[in-house]
Amino acid sequence: MPKPTRFEEHRYLGDKRTQKVYDLDLIDDDEDIAAAVESIMAAESFACFGPDTLAEARNRGYRPDRATRAAAEA
Repeated sequence: MPKPTRFEEHRYLGDKRTQKVYDLDLIDDDEDIAAAVESIMAAESFACFGPDTLAEARNRGYRPDRATRAAAEA
């Protein structure tokens, strides 16, 4: 699944319903992230961050999902 066109220039996408943040660079490698992003886009419950960093997402109360957390720790 390609990145959503509205967020091609962004790396992190937040879900306002669950307060989780997803790494869009992993969308092709992780089916769970692709499904989550598809759900977020359908529900229009997305959030992007400026600056586009995981630290900024955490400052806004978002927690990284499992795959995003693993990629950040690697």
